[in-house]
Amino acid sequence: MNTKNVTDKLERKTLKRKARAEAPARKKRASDVARGSQKKKVQHMSKGQRKR
Repeated sequence: MNTKNVTDKLERKTLKRKARAEAPARKKRASDVARGSQKKKVQHMSKGQRKR
């Protein structure tokens, strides 16, 4: 929902709520998919000699 051109805060709020209500329901996540599967994984620094 693009409400960039709407200046009134209350009007924007009602438009967004209306769009959210009309949007199709989202599917539930499959049980075999991990919650953070799409997250970017953190690469850990190498252990041993410390970098100063």
